[in-house]
Amino acid sequence: MTLIVQHPFALFVFAVVLISAAAVLGLRLRTLSAGMEDDAHQDVDLIIGATLTLLALIIGFSFSMAISRYDQRKNYEEEEANAIGTEYARASLLANAADTVQLHSLLKQYLRQRIAFYETTDREKLVATGRETAELQDAMWKIVSDNARAQGNPVSVLIASGMNDVLNTQGYTLAAWLNCIPTAAWALMLLIAALGNALVAYGIHSKKVSVLRLTILPLILGLALFAIADIDSPRNGIILVQAQNLQILAQSLK
Repeated sequence: MTLIVQHPFALFVFAVVLISAAAVLGLRLRTLSAGMEDDAHQDVDLIIGATLTLLALIIGFSFSMAISRYDQRKNYEEEEANAIGTEYARASLLANAADTVQLHSLLKQYLRQRIAFYETTDREKLVATGRETAELQDAMWKIVSDNARAQGNPVSVLIASGMNDVLNTQGYTLAAWLNCIPTAAWALMLLIAALGNALVAYGIHSKKVSVLRLTILPLILGLALFAIADIDSPRNGIILVQAQNLQILAQSLK
């Protein structure tokens, strides 16, 4: 289930098939209980309205959650670019010119790894990128911490503080990318959507039911769930967070 919700297209297909199957089941139950009285139809219509209203609320809240997480990932990308650019400028204040050159070089390499984090979808490359990022962080922190201990002045402390911002924003970004809609919430939405569509098919008043009637609602619900999953998926969707600010910074540092 977790793998399905991480791939919006797979979720769309799964949702349409599941909800359509529920509609067929509801139609089958309607056939078995043919000849319902008008009062029974009214009761079913009331339950259908309540179920679809609940489903609409859950989908609306989930869409809002996905949008807020998407905006959060965009904001952290901007903060990362600002932190790296600021630290690159502060590195020129190091007392040792050789340390300045080395830190500038490390920051450029680090910037390339951060851009790769946003653009890479291959899991092995992501693992390699994470490993190289951690190594660069250790090397950069060693330079600024050694200077802070050796100099002990406000300038060296300012440089160390800037590096701390660089490291923190990377951690915040990673946490934001891992923060997605829980699988249990997806299962709840799919279950309510399936039951709702089964009730719709069960409560149809006309004797002849076309296939089109049974497929419209599953397609609409599938598209709604696809939109939520696409926005909520950091790597496998259509709407992705681009490393625009990081790329602009990389161009300016060349």
